[in-house]
Amino acid sequence: MGMKVEKVINNNLVKSFNSKGQEILVMGCGLGFKKKPGDPVDESLVEKVYTAQDAAESNRLVQILEKVPLERIQLTNEIISFAKTSLGKKLNENLYLTLTDHISFALDRAREGLSLRNGLLWEIKRFYNHEYLVGKEALSMIHKRLGVELPEDEAGFIALHLVNASMDFDSMRQTADMTRIIQNIVNIVKYHFHTELDEYSLHYERFITHVKFFVQRVFNGTEINEDDKSFLLMLKEQYKKEYLCALKIQDYMRKEFGKELTEDEIIYLTVHIRRMTIPS
Repeated sequence: MGMKVEKVINNNLVKSFNSKGQEILVMGCGLGFKKKPGDPVDESLVEKVYTAQDAAESNRLVQILEKVPLERIQLTNEIISFAKTSLGKKLNENLYLTLTDHISFALDRAREGLSLRNGLLWEIKRFYNHEYLVGKEALSMIHKRLGVELPEDEAGFIALHLVNASMDFDSMRQTADMTRIIQNIVNIVKYHFHTELDEYSLHYERFITHVKFFVQRVFNGTEINEDDKSFLLMLKEQYKKEYLCALKIQDYMRKEFGKELTEDEIIYLTVHIRRMTIPS
């Protein structure tokens, strides 16, 4: 029993239902051409099936996919499948919607000679380097396919969309906020120790990874639990300077976001700061 056309959106897009009875959007070149409700969907033409969580998401998908030229949709799908392979991460399905919209909008802006500055470009390169490199590759795919050269800032925006999709955050805003928070935490450490950090060291990499998850945990309200009070006491004694630095970070999170850190979070921060700031 194959899929049946429920509604033709345009020549390349039809609404249908999957075997579970969920509403889906099916995309493929010429898929909706001369079709009417009840006709079978030509499976050989299907390039992508979008499954919506609910009616609202389904409507959003229709609104975006309906007005975006087919080649842009195809290209975004290719970029996402390249990103999945390269990053080796699960990416939220919503990315198909948000990235198609973003890339299409960026291409329209480029046509009008407008470009958006990405105020977080530097941070994105440093903290999400892999996603940024995928973003750069996306720009060259766009250039190859559509002949449009988008500015480097766009590689950063695409990277943020990828980060967002792998973090299960609610919004791009949250992802951008998170990037700023990481930058601020790194600055606290730098000023506390009056030193530049070696951004190419493995410890720095690990520290940044830790801070990303740390901020994510704080915002999602998930705690790590290490019931070792003697460990905390030892850290306070032996790594006094690092411990004080962790307290500054705690202070920052409290003042800016009203978030309290657990003792365990402070232990983890202290340990990671210690590893990063020891002269190797």
